[in-house]
Amino acid sequence: MKCPFCHTQNDRVLDTRVQKDGSIRRRRECLSCRARFTTAETLVVNYPLIIKKDGRREPFNRDKILKGLQAACQKRAVSHDQLESVVDRIATWALNRGENEVMAKLIGRKVMAELKILDDVAYVRFSSVYRQFKDVQEFVDSLEDRDLSDFVEDQQSPQLSLKPILSPQNSQ
Repeated sequence: MKCPFCHTQNDRVLDTRVQKDGSIRRRRECLSCRARFTTAETLVVNYPLIIKKDGRREPFNRDKILKGLQAACQKRAVSHDQLESVVDRIATWALNRGENEVMAKLIGRKVMAELKILDDVAYVRFSSVYRQFKDVQEFVDSLEDRDLSDFVEDQQSPQLSLKPILSPQNSQ
């Protein structure tokens, strides 16, 4: 590390602390001029580029996903920590794919899969805006989308099915 005062590269670390955001703060002392200074280290993650529907490419944006989740979960009993956790899972999923580019459609489906587990109303809100349905039947058919199971690691959902379950005595 270069000293900001005398520009030599001889220093020693006096103190190291991990911050709440995961970055590392180091207090240093220059061995040449004895000046003290603080540095911060953060992990640089290279997320894949997102390929939009029109072919444009844009950087993966955690904040954009969080804003979409917040809009879907507005006035719902979903905490900010739960939404951050969903964003973390989506970001990890995107990284673990090992690809340089990911279709926006796949990110959208992953968001819907996570919302389906988290909150049914938020899932319906998000999917109705995201998918831009042509008619009511297409919307109803999408509510029990079986294809989303590919995007969810833990398929244990505490929520009930959106379709009625017919018992043998009710089906007569």
